[in-house]
Amino acid sequence: MDSDIQEGTCTFPVYQRLRKINSYAYYSLDARVNIWSVKMAIMVALDFPLKDGKQAEFLELLGGALPDTRAFDGCLKVETFAEEDGKSVLLVEEWESKKHQETYFQWRVETGLVDALAPFVSGPPVTRYYEIRSE
Repeated sequence: MDSDIQEGTCTFPVYQRLRKINSYAYYSLDARVNIWSVKMAIMVALDFPLKDGKQAEFLELLGGALPDTRAFDGCLKVETFAEEDGKSVLLVEEWESKKHQETYFQWRVETGLVDALAPFVSGPPVTRYYEIRSE
């Protein structure tokens, strides 16, 4: 069904003509109703535990890397949260799909960013995936 929804004006399986509003919403040109696409956006929370005194350097490294993250295909948003005591940094990312985020992460492994973070972290990040819901 996802392949039935295309950029711009398209035809939905119920033969309604649709105009894309954003990554999630389509407006019916025939029936004046909003139709939400079948794309399932996700939020990813990555909580990085940091070595003592390394938060500022870690944030500086992220500051250089995150513009490329935000420009990566499928990335909708990335926000950074620094814990007040300096012991962790939380990244909250929104992606069009889990596949987009997985493709991005593989690219970060291949380009060396994951290895570049190693001197600053005291362990692996705690990663959680959340389905973005409309309720």
